[in-house]
Amino acid sequence: MTTQTQTKRTGLLATKLGMTRVFDENGKHVPVTLLKLDDCQVVAVRTAEKDGYVAVQLGARKAKVKNVSKGLRGHFAKAQVEPMKELVEFRVSEDALLDVGTALSVEHFIAGQYVDVSATTIGKGFAGVMKRHNFSGLRATHGVSVSHRSHGSTGQRQDPGRVFKNKKMAGHMGATRITTQNLKVYGVDAAQDLIMVIGAVPGSEGALIEIRDAVKVTLPKEAPMPAGIKGKADDAGQAA
Repeated sequence: MTTQTQTKRTGLLATKLGMTRVFDENGKHVPVTLLKLDDCQVVAVRTAEKDGYVAVQLGARKAKVKNVSKGLRGHFAKAQVEPMKELVEFRVSEDALLDVGTALSVEHFIAGQYVDVSATTIGKGFAGVMKRHNFSGLRATHGVSVSHRSHGSTGQRQDPGRVFKNKKMAGHMGATRITTQNLKVYGVDAAQDLIMVIGAVPGSEGALIEIRDAVKVTLPKEAPMPAGIKGKADDAGQAA
């Protein structure tokens, strides 16, 4: 029998709105990042028998049909969902597979749990070593002129006679995919499809954010299994 801790749930696709602050019950200021779900829906499922692995493919951000390729139109038509701008697969365990067309809710995550978020960082262009690697720079006196923000020597003499790989130097900064682990969920707002995560999240405003259960922290028992499905909480409230 599979336990909750062994179940690997799907993640969510959200749009980063920006940062704000909230005050907890003690009046303490808490900086949070607002992430908004934008029509996050299951478009396809991958099974071990057919595909060799188990995953759920999610779509987000509805797109105009004219802006979608012919191949993807057929893909969305087969799933009977509206065309989406974004498609991302999340590896899951077999007991966490979802039906195609299932709409996911922000209540997939609960307040207090930890998540890992992945996104493309803000591009900074070509940057020097002081900005890119936090170098201190050269002295402001004692014969140094013009090159105060330079990196200085990059190697030795005739031996080895070259610059080693991965030497920290000036170059392209940002615009890379990174994952920030163990961010705490402050709370969710189902009415506005918002997730509030404590701290900073990589990416610019409007960026696509992938949110997963933290791999280094045990998932709370209160987390919905196999996922937080849109409409289920509303139906339960009406029935009560």
